[in-house]
Amino acid sequence: MTTALLVLEDGRVFEGTPYGAEGETFGEMVFNTGMTGYQETLTDPSYHRQIVAMTAPHVGNTGVNLEDPESRKIWVAGYVVREPARIASNWRSHGSLEDYLRGQGVVGIAMPGTRALTRHLRERGAMRAGVFSGPALAPVEELLERVRRSPGMAGADLSGEVSTREPYIVPATGERRFTVAAIDLGIKAMTPQRLAERGCDVHILPGSATAADILALDPDGVFFSNGPGDPATADGPVGALRGVLDAGVPFFGICFGNQIFGRALGLGTYKLRYGHRGVNQPVKDVRTGKVEISAHNHGFAVQAPTDGPFDTPYGPAEVSHVNLNDGCVEGLRLLERPAFSVQYHPEAAAGPHDAAYLFDEFCELMERSRGRTSGADGRPSATTNMEEKGA
Repeated sequence: MTTALLVLEDGRVFEGTPYGAEGETFGEMVFNTGMTGYQETLTDPSYHRQIVAMTAPHVGNTGVNLEDPESRKIWVAGYVVREPARIASNWRSHGSLEDYLRGQGVVGIAMPGTRALTRHLRERGAMRAGVFSGPALAPVEELLERVRRSPGMAGADLSGEVSTREPYIVPATGERRFTVAAIDLGIKAMTPQRLAERGCDVHILPGSATAADILALDPDGVFFSNGPGDPATADGPVGALRGVLDAGVPFFGICFGNQIFGRALGLGTYKLRYGHRGVNQPVKDVRTGKVEISAHNHGFAVQAPTDGPFDTPYGPAEVSHVNLNDGCVEGLRLLERPAFSVQYHPEAAAGPHDAAYLFDEFCELMERSRGRTSGADGRPSATTNMEEKGA
């Protein structure tokens, strides 16, 4: 049987069989703990330049379909599974997962050691890796050298590689209530759909959009999406968001957008040891004490005080949500301006629907912003915002 190798940068090697395309691929080795949603995972742009290992023991059972992709292509750099399904069985299926991977040139490996791999990454942290099969196979020492020459994720500026090149619109479903400018840093298709379901015309703009580009749409609200890479490199989106905050336009960000929001507020970001990737992360709403089970895909987080409000150039802010597994920041909120963000994925594609209310909160924020009193500089008044905070 043909051999495939997974080689980690610390020298650990796993052997299996080719799954998908044959050849070689490089990326950051991470794992996803979701039991479902493999097609959404593959097409999530936040996985750009990452090799993803699925912890679910059996992958591919329902095949692939035309409805579930979250973007225009598969973005994962490589794919690792334990036991591929021998047949695809689902009424929506249009083909097998392996054919889907092979058709888009995604190099993968099926191997019995996914549990050992996951434990290794939890102990040692996410690291560079390579998958090799077919003509790419060579002595392990040579393969290891290739892995160590590949780029890491820290310092990687990747959102521009996955963003749309041209603006487009996702129209409101039913009556139009709001106009939203959504900055595509690696947006998933279900996110603007969730806004459209709530009466929003969603104008998707490239990640390179400036504050002037955004404000030219006269939006009721601005949304910054998820996306790949190191937020410390995203100076352009940070500058654009500061212009939006200066203008007082309601803002909502998720995942990478949360990290951009943090940087716009003057906070730092850092790389997590192995990140959060899956559909089962417990997050606590600090205001209510409610715990939500949420979908995540991030390897970086925001540094912010979690013991109470803190000062920013835009007035006081607070950490709104925290992760109950490791205590990291999962949300931010300005107290005197209409702006908030979360680190997780409330669109639930795939994942639980516990956080869907955040889209409703964004719509309520836009509704209230229309009627609030403005100061002489056109920004929402602190008095009105503090009243809202207590409402």
